[in-house]
Amino acid sequence: MIRSVSPIDGSVYAEVENTSPEAARTAFAAAREAQAAWAARSVADRAAVCSAAVDAMLALEPEIVPELAWMMGRPVSQGAGELRGFEERARYMIEIAEEALAPVRPDPKEGFERWIARAPLGVIFVLAPWNFPYLTVVNSVIPALMAGNAVVLKHADQTVLAGNRFAQAFAAAGLPEGLFQHLVIDHDLTAALIAEGLADQVAFTGSVAGGQAVERAAAGSFTGIGLELGGKDAAYVLPDADVEKTADALLDGGFFNAGQSCCAIERVYVHRDVHDALVEAMVAIAQRDYRLGNPLEADTNLGPMVRARAAGFVRGQIEGAVGQGAQALLDPEQWAADTPGTPYLAPQILTGVDHSMDVMRSESFGPVLGVMAVEDDAEAVSLMNDSPFGLTASVWGRDIARATAVCDQAEAGTVFVNRCDYLDPALAWTGVKQSGRGATLSKIGYETLTRPKSYHIRTVF
Repeated sequence: MIRSVSPIDGSVYAEVENTSPEAARTAFAAAREAQAAWAARSVADRAAVCSAAVDAMLALEPEIVPELAWMMGRPVSQGAGELRGFEERARYMIEIAEEALAPVRPDPKEGFERWIARAPLGVIFVLAPWNFPYLTVVNSVIPALMAGNAVVLKHADQTVLAGNRFAQAFAAAGLPEGLFQHLVIDHDLTAALIAEGLADQVAFTGSVAGGQAVERAAAGSFTGIGLELGGKDAAYVLPDADVEKTADALLDGGFFNAGQSCCAIERVYVHRDVHDALVEAMVAIAQRDYRLGNPLEADTNLGPMVRARAAGFVRGQIEGAVGQGAQALLDPEQWAADTPGTPYLAPQILTGVDHSMDVMRSESFGPVLGVMAVEDDAEAVSLMNDSPFGLTASVWGRDIARATAVCDQAEAGTVFVNRCDYLDPALAWTGVKQSGRGATLSKIGYETLTRPKSYHIRTVF
């Protein structure tokens, strides 16, 4: 059995029976068998089914929102937001599919018809994380189906019921039988299925170690791999930034979902001219606006972390930094729910930090922000890029040209000005360095789910 242990109270919230190795291989075979007929259908036909699946998923909101809170600690006050993001991405990718999948036609050549079709890969194996169990999955599943592929989903144990919800929505939409499969399997069987070449593409979202395991499993099988991995995302605040608005946005970017986002802000570099004012504003907002507690309560906006050991890791980072001379500006006692040994962790802002500290180097994945003063843009860029990760980076200020110039130098897959922690489905979602490879979303996302097939037809012979 796969068990989902709730961070709310440590109880077993869900138990789901494992898929046997034989049943898992049968599921891949069924998906491949169903895929050919699906690929032969028009994009418009596929869009009708996928749109109906989106509608069916949204209809489940009253059940999904508290389910999310129980499985991974997301406050019910924020649960519907993930479904809104799910809808935005799904509907956009459905809308652009006809154009994105259209044949590429070179200039006319007398006596010939030539084009490059975008043929589906076949079977896409989606390995999903727990932290955004609907947003991360939709990035791959809906575009994969729209491109004419079949999908096999393996969801994280912690949010295993989310996989069931996808199956429920596709069944309600009338997706052909076999085309979508949800497996409940462990890491060893996952690796074995990849190694056997049962999938044509693996779409993995998770840790760097998990991505390395996927690469090892796929070695020699010629299976395509898309990886969205960790982050240690940096922000730089220019001297002309709106201090109050920037402070509020940075806290939201760092503390939303208890900081458990691959693109959460974790490092803040501030021009010395506004450092003190920004830190003062951040502390005031954190003390005033953030309520740590039971995620089932409507006024909670900071829930528990997913597991006690995850919270313990972040506590250790904070204690280590303080031991090296950093200053912790928030008193955990203000948040009564903060309890060592549990997933409930108060937010924290650290100053006096530097890159010798683990909290500024290793992914925290929790509600802690290290804030560091810099002298100029050059120093900020050097520190932003001094990381093994490169998912997103953000720059804050009124001088858009100056901010954009900093973005040009940032080693990241997505760069923001006066925004952070958001995926625009019209833009490719990608990372550099240890943050991953490949891309999802946008027209470019369809390129990773299809292969070029060239047609060269001599019309006069």
